[in-house]
Amino acid sequence: MPFREAIWLALAQIRVQKLKSFFTLLGVTIGVMFLIAVISIVQGMSSYMENDFAAKMLGVNTFTLRRFPWFGDGAGTEEEWRQWQRRPRFYHSDLPLVASVLPAGARYAVESQEFLQASSQYARPKQVEAHAVDGDYFTIKKYDVARGRLFTQQEATLGAPVVVIGDEVAKYFFRDLDPLGRELRVRGIPYSVIGILEKQGSVFGLSLDRVAIAPFNSPLHRSTNPRGDVDGIMVQLPTALAMTDAMESVREVMRGRRKLRPGEPDNFFMETSASALAFMDKLKSIMTMAGTAFPAIGLVVGGLVIMNIMLVAVAERTREIGIRKALGARRRDILSQFVVEAATLSAVGAALGVMIGIGLSKLIAAVSPLPAAVAPWSIFAAIAMGAGVGVIAGVYPATRASRLDPITALRSE
Repeated sequence: MPFREAIWLALAQIRVQKLKSFFTLLGVTIGVMFLIAVISIVQGMSSYMENDFAAKMLGVNTFTLRRFPWFGDGAGTEEEWRQWQRRPRFYHSDLPLVASVLPAGARYAVESQEFLQASSQYARPKQVEAHAVDGDYFTIKKYDVARGRLFTQQEATLGAPVVVIGDEVAKYFFRDLDPLGRELRVRGIPYSVIGILEKQGSVFGLSLDRVAIAPFNSPLHRSTNPRGDVDGIMVQLPTALAMTDAMESVREVMRGRRKLRPGEPDNFFMETSASALAFMDKLKSIMTMAGTAFPAIGLVVGGLVIMNIMLVAVAERTREIGIRKALGARRRDILSQFVVEAATLSAVGAALGVMIGIGLSKLIAAVSPLPAAVAPWSIFAAIAMGAGVGVIAGVYPATRASRLDPITALRSE
């Protein structure tokens, strides 16, 4: 039987026996559906972390000098966490030493941040992400103002009580009003709004527009870090190669400043997008392994169901097989017919699973902070996998059909 004719025969069987075909395809459909959904979420998270998270939260060609990492999988043990807590803190006075070993073209800034209560006379109090910053912070973070301006160098030096706010802060505290020149209180201290940042969006459901940024020398620094320390010293280099060299230079001077002997480990951490994304690589591996276990079970169950259904089909069409053999059909013709039918059934189930899986991944992306991006290769791989399951499941029934004795088959009712 020609290949195309065998496919049409399989599709005709699906049309005629809708309920049986539905249960035949169910296992493969469910398996492929979850496979597509898992791959889409993993791909989406990977792209999101690399293009949005790393760029917005950490910056391009940027590293941040901290006591311990802020992003990633954290301390491995409670003892390691205690060791991190005992590490020396960073202060603004560390910045000149760091800046002294940086190459030309490097940018640097200090940052202290904390969630603090803010209020205005136009809205109820609400927490905002308060940042006290100095240096090239806005350039490193690629923050531009939609309205107003950034604070000047003189305002930064004098610690003027001025603040640049995010889009969400502006809309909440100054609804239907122009925030520029109005007063925003952070922890009871008044600040004059001089600028509104362009909308930044969110990362994993965390809004980047709920920020209030004031000069480091302003009273906000004492609110974010009462001990007088800083949360991080940010450094941005023109190229990735320059960043590698600069990180080594900074490591050397910081080890010297803290009088660390050659055998002692660093008591500070230089956080980069690569170090933060290392956790994402682990998470992707875990999600891929865990996420493919259930689809694999579904495909195995689907293959067994297809095998049983095809065995029933062989029993029901025994007389047809006998007639075809009597008319000259060879064993390989019968074998290929049933294998193609099984593969077609499975491929149709896989195609349905792909469509449902794409819909499921889009639904997850719509109702949760998890991003999803359907990889084109996963669609072809899923359908090929489904067809492969059908081929494997159909070999045994097809072999039984091809070995039927034509005389015995013709006597079957």
